[in-house]
Amino acid sequence: MLKVLIIEDEQPAREHLVNSCSRLNIPVQIMGSTSSVRESIAWLQQNPSPDLIFMDVQLNDGLSFHIFLHCTITAPVIFVTAYDQYITEALSNNGIYYLLKPLDDEKLQQAIHKYQTFRSHFLQNYTQLLEFFTQQISQPRSRIVVKKGNEYLALPLEDTAYFFTESKLVYMVNRENKKFMVNKTLTELEAGLDKRRFFRANRQCIINIDFIAKFRPTERSKIQIDLTLPSHEEITVSQENAAQFREWVGSM
Repeated sequence: MLKVLIIEDEQPAREHLVNSCSRLNIPVQIMGSTSSVRESIAWLQQNPSPDLIFMDVQLNDGLSFHIFLHCTITAPVIFVTAYDQYITEALSNNGIYYLLKPLDDEKLQQAIHKYQTFRSHFLQNYTQLLEFFTQQISQPRSRIVVKKGNEYLALPLEDTAYFFTESKLVYMVNRENKKFMVNKTLTELEAGLDKRRFFRANRQCIINIDFIAKFRPTERSKIQIDLTLPSHEEITVSQENAAQFREWVGSM
């Protein structure tokens, strides 16, 4: 019996996945189903580990990769998502397969076959399995490519104080308070950044914890951030991300 946890915030997609699992050539037990980062963290902290996790990337309170910041997950993960830009990040978080929506039974069966192959090869030793995954993924990104005039520069990510959007363009501000253009969206950046160091404060800004001087609550449960360098942009953690921010800061 394959014991499965489903992390998916869209009910039709969740029901479709449950029905697809019932048609697999092995018996499947759905241990649980969650729809948010917060709910998933609570479930994983309170229940035995499943054999396998089906996980959407974009949940109703943020990217599912934030779950790995707060839980030690020992089960392999099959990511099921409508977006193809998160493959690298998925592989760095226990991912063994990346399925794009709409899900079809043939692709699902291929993913399960890969899981069974890994499980058989490692004799059901998940410690060895996870060590194998770790060896296969690339090292965390250490530099960011930015544009300065007609030139492109590769700058150390550790020198990045924050990213922000302005007039539909994305900029990086470094420790010297210099601004550079980045040819990526904030969502694309967020997927490739070290989640221990960078946090998506709101829809317009990603901040580096090394440059946070202090923070304080404001109206409607938001959080005001003061950086260690002067900022022309007011940086506020949104109400939706405030609780997650406190957990993130506290885990550092």
